[in-house]
Amino acid sequence: MGFDVTGKNVLVTGASSGIGAALAEAFAAAGATVGICARRADRLAEVLERCQAHSPASRSWVVDVSDPAAVDRLATDAVAELGAVDVLVNNAGIPLRRHVTRLDNEAVERAMAVNYLAPVRLTLGLLPHLLTRPEALVVNVSSVAATLSSPGEAAYDGSKAALTAFSEAMAIDLWDTSVKVLVVYPGLVATELFDAPDNDPVATDLEPIDTDELVAAVLDAMAGGASEVYVPSWFADIVAGKAANVAGFLSGAAEYVRTQSASTGAGAES
Repeated sequence: MGFDVTGKNVLVTGASSGIGAALAEAFAAAGATVGICARRADRLAEVLERCQAHSPASRSWVVDVSDPAAVDRLATDAVAELGAVDVLVNNAGIPLRRHVTRLDNEAVERAMAVNYLAPVRLTLGLLPHLLTRPEALVVNVSSVAATLSSPGEAAYDGSKAALTAFSEAMAIDLWDTSVKVLVVYPGLVATELFDAPDNDPVATDLEPIDTDELVAAVLDAMAGGASEVYVPSWFADIVAGKAANVAGFLSGAAEYVRTQSASTGAGAES
């Protein structure tokens, strides 16, 4: 059964730019009341203004999701101030493009805190409330990196893989309830995360998609009652191919990295 956001209350994390901002605006335009949160107050205010042009009751909270206490407050405040939450979109995340030989525990823990522990904490904080709704949806924005183990992004891959596994197990646990789960697997999306500081360059020659394409795919997946969506959709075929021949996939990926490094004059340790 599909999910229609018209008249629903939607909470979107990481909504000051990129995917989160685009989804929030799309939900507001579709008739939802939107609650948005992010760390950057100025950018968040701009997005809220665009959401309120469609949905005047929409509101925002300045939240750093790496702070567990702030996540707990958000769960409480969202229900109190929106009146209810029908859709939770866990979108907030950070990139971590760094060769495994240059990783340290602090960087790995930071990726896990934002990309995995924060969405799980917020989901668990809201779950008792979501279960009281006639229908509810948790949308977890993972990444193709969760299933394709992107080279040079081991810590990021691991954090998104953890979110994916949690989401799928949660979907099974909640199968006979009013709460459904949608996992979104974006590929390369044209956002400012491409140029995030303290990250290696994106190690691929693939062209990124724009946020409009991702938003359209997510809305279609929600309307169709899907449990997962890859954007672009052809990534699903690559994932299936990997599952059929993991060793071949890994060797092919390693050869791709060697070719890319040779073409740019960079080595694996650069």
